[in-house]
Amino acid sequence: MRQALRIATFNLENFDDIPGQLPTLAQRIAIMRPQLLRINADILCLQEVNGQETDGQPRQLLALNKLIEGTPYDQYFSASTKTKDNFQVYDERNLVILSKFEIKTYGQFKNTFIPAPLYRTVTAQPPEQEADEVAWERPILSAEIKLPGGRLLYLLNLHLKSKIPTNIKGQKRDNYSWKTASGWAEGYFVSSMKRVGQALETRVIIDEIFDRDPDAYIVVCGDFNADQNEVPVMAIRGLVEHTGNATLANRVMYPCENGIPESARYSLFHRGRGEMIDHLLISRNMLEFYKSTEIHNEMLHDESIAFASDILYPESDHAPIIAEFFL
Repeated sequence: MRQALRIATFNLENFDDIPGQLPTLAQRIAIMRPQLLRINADILCLQEVNGQETDGQPRQLLALNKLIEGTPYDQYFSASTKTKDNFQVYDERNLVILSKFEIKTYGQFKNTFIPAPLYRTVTAQPPEQEADEVAWERPILSAEIKLPGGRLLYLLNLHLKSKIPTNIKGQKRDNYSWKTASGWAEGYFVSSMKRVGQALETRVIIDEIFDRDPDAYIVVCGDFNADQNEVPVMAIRGLVEHTGNATLANRVMYPCENGIPESARYSLFHRGRGEMIDHLLISRNMLEFYKSTEIHNEMLHDESIAFASDILYPESDHAPIIAEFFL
């Protein structure tokens, strides 16, 4: 008898527990716990999960633990990003994997396969004399999960750099405005370099997995901060139309949102327009088991418009994406 498998990705939007901050954690949990129950995932990938500190203890995902308390996810295997010394989670924007099935191994990659490129800014004031490393801001979280029937799933959880321009020395008037258009443009370029660089490293990891296991089942999901027609997603997908090499057809990654009508295909609102920047990509061989996709975007709010704030909208500004398979 075939067994259903639901894999999901969800950006929780700065999920934290800060005293005195609105909305409170309790207010967020009241809305977001039912969302998680509706997702009903066997494997759940989360982004923007912040860490909390208690006296004498390493930083932990205490707010997330409260969110999943009393739900099936509370009993799942888990993996998360950690600081370089592997001692504790990051203060902000951790990646987390929750799995009903055993996580055999997990790890993280940040400029592991792709050394940080060197770049010297051209609009900095005063001018820079030497190039500096442009390192990625977040790692890639990788896991190998043992599925029913003995199958092994390779899972990559991503949060690529946002389109917010990187700060350029001497070019900002304040947190929200720039002195020159060229300074803003260079900041935007540097952010693009980081985002595409993360995507390149992701594709290198995918190819490394296929080199070891040509029949590997691979899922790459998360917040890509790009739609599927932009460079980061195209770099990860590896279409034959782009490589011109038909022998690479089995290494192409398929975006599960393509199973959703275009009019409903969005995971975030930005300035009144629906954007599909969260993705769940699967290796071509997983299409044999693929059934359907869900995007829970019915109650999304546009937090980019005037007077919108988290106080009004305790839920995430991203929609969860779910793909269902029958193994």
